[in-house]
Amino acid sequence: MPVTPETRAALAFGRGIISRVSRTFAIGIAALPGDLGRAVLVGYLLCRIADTIEDDGSASAARRQELLGKFLECFDDPSKAERFAAEASDIAADDSYLELMRGSKLVFDLHRSLPERSRGIVEKWTRELTLGMSEFVGRYPSGIRIQTLPEYRRYCYYVAGTVGHLLTDLWYCHSKLVKKADYERLLVNCEAFGEGLQTINILKDIAWDIEHENAAYIPEELLRARGSSHQTILNGEWRVQNQEALVALVQLAKEDIHKSLDYFNAIPKMAVQIRLFCLLPILFAVATLREIERSTAMLQSGGAVKISRAEVRSLILAGSVSTISNKTTRWLVSTTSRQRFKLGLAKP
Repeated sequence: MPVTPETRAALAFGRGIISRVSRTFAIGIAALPGDLGRAVLVGYLLCRIADTIEDDGSASAARRQELLGKFLECFDDPSKAERFAAEASDIAADDSYLELMRGSKLVFDLHRSLPERSRGIVEKWTRELTLGMSEFVGRYPSGIRIQTLPEYRRYCYYVAGTVGHLLTDLWYCHSKLVKKADYERLLVNCEAFGEGLQTINILKDIAWDIEHENAAYIPEELLRARGSSHQTILNGEWRVQNQEALVALVQLAKEDIHKSLDYFNAIPKMAVQIRLFCLLPILFAVATLREIERSTAMLQSGGAVKISRAEVRSLILAGSVSTISNKTTRWLVSTTSRQRFKLGLAKP
């Protein structure tokens, strides 16, 4: 498909905004070649637009569901994509997300520039994600309050497991190195790849989600088993009990990260760019989970858990040079899970 001035403008916008809405994935997306890189960029930005609508705790549930529906209509009608940003102008979010919302037309322009097969993949899984978000917005009109672990797993499938499928389908669609047998192996753990990263994000941002998005994703049944609840999750008097309630989700995250490594190992070693894209968020997630287990900051008002920029830089470099070796990446993940990673650590 020829590159038009409209496509060039849309691509420039997408490449410019991605680092502002996700530094983690911006690094990996920049490494992906050609149409594959464009497709993953579009898929991520579209999912982020839907997520921005879902996360606006100041808007009514009915309004957010209405906008999520209008968002999906943009796939079918370019004129609706042109109007969507104005229609969604009442959504509240950080400046970078609002800039992405204002550029919705450009993101849909970029989507329409994709090859037909990858265009269909992006639309299929973005629809699944968006419909799932709308389901939960409608289920909890006063703010999401996850009640049970099975419900939590369902939520994580919609907002992250679908992304694992989207990426896996794009690997198979665009890379000649990913054969049918590889694709089938990847499907086994593609949901865990997305869901493990989501669980760690939820754990590190407990306070932020409650205070800024009016959302509590920690299953209330886990809190009540320790005598706490969503109402007391940020109460310092219940901090010990609340930390104990997180153990089940920490264990779930560890299981999903283990499956994510199996997912990574199933990617052909010569598909270096795809492997790097997948490895970096796994490394960042493992480092973050290590800090979550050592901290209660996420259970305090205004608190959150982060890893240092120095460790991020070290992991990027170490991950980049170890991508083709499953043995080395497993060592890197294991080391990062135990201690802050910095260059110069010698292999045992």
